[in-house]
Amino acid sequence: MTDLATSVWRKSSYSDGGDNNCLEVAHDFPGIVPVRDSKNPTGPVLVVAAPAWADFVAFAVRR
Repeated sequence: MTDLATSVWRKSSYSDGGDNNCLEVAHDFPGIVPVRDSKNPTGPVLVVAAPAWADFVAFAVRR
């Protein structure tokens, strides 16, 4: 289990700057990328393997 209590979260640089429809990711977790909904920061966190997250981002950028 990964302790995310002291995580530093950041929004995508592609965010509209508001609080709507944005994901946040935490960094400094080797091999994984914690992801959460910025509208619900105390809600559930999805933990994704770093290579899978990189593939997802690469796919999203092409869209």
